[in-house]
This record gives sequence, C-alpha cells and structure tokens, in this order.
Amino acid sequence: MSESKPPETAPRRAVVPRHAASLLVVRRAGREASVLMGLRGAKHRFLPNRLVFPGGGVDRADYRVRPASALAPEVLRRLERAAKPGLARALAVAAARELHEETGLSLGHPPHLHALDYLCRAVTPPALPIRFNARFFVVDAAHVSGELAGSGELEQLRFFSLEEALALDVVLATRFVLERLVEWLRLSEAERRARPHTALLRNRAGEVE
Repeated sequence: MSESKPPETAPRRAVVPRHAASLLVVRRAGREASVLMGLRGAKHRFLPNRLVFPGGGVDRADYRVRPASALAPEVLRRLERAAKPGLARALAVAAARELHEETGLSLGHPPHLHALDYLCRAVTPPALPIRFNARFFVVDAAHVSGELAGSGELEQLRFFSLEEALALDVVLATRFVLERLVEWLRLSEAERRARPHTALLRNRAGEVE
C-alpha cells in the first residue's frame, strides 16, 4: 500500500509593498551630528519596540497637497528614477505630514519641501507579511519648527548622536539608512546636488538606482 502524499499548497504570493516615506531631522553642532528617532510601541504590527525615524505610508490626500515650496530639481530627478511625478511629490508631502503627526515638528502648513534631500530607499523583503517601499529624506533641523510632542505613536523621542544610534540594536534597514546618513554628512553641498544615484536596500543587499 503506497503512502499518501500531503496535499500540495500553492506558493504564497508576496505582499505588494506600500509606498512610504520617512524624514530624518539632523541637528549639527560643529563636527557632531544627531538624528531624531523614536521607539515604536509594542502594539504596532510593523517593527514593534524598535527604534525608527518618523514616517509612514503615503495617503491619497498626500497627492492633493500643494506644498509651499517644491523639492529641489535634482532631488525630484532622483526620486523619479523609481516613482512617477505625482508619487514623487506625495512621498515628500507624506514625510512632512508624518513628521508633524508623530513628533509635533513641522515644515509648515502647507509644507516647505525645498530643504529636503532624498537620502535612500529600502524595500521590505518579499517573504514578510507587511511590506513597505520606503523613501528616506533628510532635512537640517534649522528648517523645522515646533516643540517635540507628537501623537504617542513614537515613544522616547529624542535626538540620538550617530555614534550612539549605530551602537544600538537596530534593524537592518535602519542601520542601512544611518550608514547612508554618515556618508551624506561627509559630502559638500555641491557633491550632494551632483549625486547621480541613490542607495537602495532590497533583499538584504545594497544597490543603487
């Protein structure tokens, strides 16, 4: 009598990653730099109890916002390598909105986007049940107003020195972004504007686009 074979199951389709944006607010004092981060609460489905940057998914309303000032042309060009023009602008708007919602800090209402730079992108691996196609922007704290408060979505909000943040047990994508920030800070303004590519983390391997 032959053994019965277990029923075959169809391979699970990878979840389509949702477009998302985060904003790194950088504060500099001489050669020292720190970045605003907070701890995601234990009840979050995505990265609970993990130190992250302010950010979240792009909403439909983000496409309709007309910012007070536009992204710099070279920043928009790099974003549009992997995003249509409407999405590129909505990503920057979402980053500004999430910053205000989660930290109380603001780029204005409507937001001023001219001081933002596009740092890098990270896509959650296909095997995970919750996925994001996240763009990471950076802005100097001099362009941000308000007092740290936020909605409570991020706990223990404060500025972490880059040395301190890199020494912590952060997830791969967060470490990747922090390392790109260290590289970005070493560049002059002209070198930042002239960057032809943007770093991309996908399937645990770094690329450029």
